[in-house]
Amino acid sequence: MTPQFVAVGHVTLDRFGEDVRPGGTALYAALTAHRLGCSVGILTSFGPDFPRSLFPPDLEVAHVPSPRTTMFRHESSREGRRLTLLGRAEDLEIGHLPASFKSAEFALLGPDANEVDPYLAAEFTEGAVGAAAQGWLRARGAGGVIGPALWEDAALVLPHVQALFLSEEDVGPFEEEVVEWFQEIPIGVITVGSCGAHLFVSGERYFIEAEPADEVDQTGAGDVFAAAFLIDYQRHGNPWEAAQFAACAAALSVEGIGVAAIPLRAAVEERLAAYRSRRGR
Repeated sequence: MTPQFVAVGHVTLDRFGEDVRPGGTALYAALTAHRLGCSVGILTSFGPDFPRSLFPPDLEVAHVPSPRTTMFRHESSREGRRLTLLGRAEDLEIGHLPASFKSAEFALLGPDANEVDPYLAAEFTEGAVGAAAQGWLRARGAGGVIGPALWEDAALVLPHVQALFLSEEDVGPFEEEVVEWFQEIPIGVITVGSCGAHLFVSGERYFIEAEPADEVDQTGAGDVFAAAFLIDYQRHGNPWEAAQFAACAAALSVEGIGVAAIPLRAAVEERLAAYRSRRGR
């Protein structure tokens, strides 16, 4: 059977000091879609050290075997977040994508370490394709330290995507290029953490207020936002309402630790009703 939602990208192990947590854009996106009620598939690569039991039994995993799992070390300083790539799983190529995944209603390409073949964007022929592109804007420097890099393959991906998701941190020195990318696609989003998000519809910019949250762990919030937005937008066709839905899903996700805090649909709907009530809607 074809899953409704497909996530493509590495699941990761994220090191915060002595604490190691499962993560990765594809994992957060896949679990978000699952908790919002979709049937889900994920194309990923990981090693024997990744806790495969984290995947729900009904989540279809297309696994590219690897001797290691992609691992990042996360460090915070006055200058902001510093990421170091400590290990990397295998690339994800066109030939790894199951035929049943290609007709999914929604697909989100979510590279974390430039592992997703850009030509995969053209393989999803039936539904909406989104790209959470942070991993295509990263370069591995000395000692594995991650720095910014211009997305050289944007022209291969953008003709096939309905929505492009970036964070304020991803945009960095590439603001001019990002504006150009957003002129080429129906929907663009730049998340700005607890401040909200900039929504671009046919190149026009709008601001979406954040839902207030008692923040515990912001890891993965942008990935939750992307998956929730893509699902709601494809089903209802209203990008502003989809952004509000996604903002509430992301707010709930930061009120706990890691993937365990990703909310169920009922919780998102309840938070969304309160969000709209405060804004007189």
